[in-house]
Amino acid sequence: MFRGVNTLNLDAKGRMAMPSKYRERLQATCDDQLVVTVDLSDPCLLLYPLPEWEDIERKLVRLGNLDPRARRLQRMLIGHATEVELDGNGRILLPPPLREFASLDKRIALTGQGKKFEIWDEQTWNEQRDKWIEAGAQDSTLSEELESLSL
Repeated sequence: MFRGVNTLNLDAKGRMAMPSKYRERLQATCDDQLVVTVDLSDPCLLLYPLPEWEDIERKLVRLGNLDPRARRLQRMLIGHATEVELDGNGRILLPPPLREFASLDKRIALTGQGKKFEIWDEQTWNEQRDKWIEAGAQDSTLSEELESLSL
């Protein structure tokens, strides 16, 4: 499981250093092979260990392509999916088109989301986080599924 928010720097070539606390797990689970793609809901990137991505990709391919919504999902998620690998210094290179999609420049936020990571521009992440906190304070109604969650 990947969890936590880490603020990192992108170097001039667009590389980010994976925090050391994740490196051993990534080596063991995916031999440092990852896939980065776009998020369809938010201006961020999704970073998956290769085996996790392959499960998602199989599901997307099975959707077929006659439904325009399924085709859009395939075009965006699979079409932007790029294999990346941790180098000897624990860095990954984020491709320029994906950095542009998420408006990544120098400071980024890497957020663990269980089986994947999200990569945000740090300022955008902070703004979104504040909006989510405010929205949560204003909306106290919970779905049945959320009501059963005990924290």
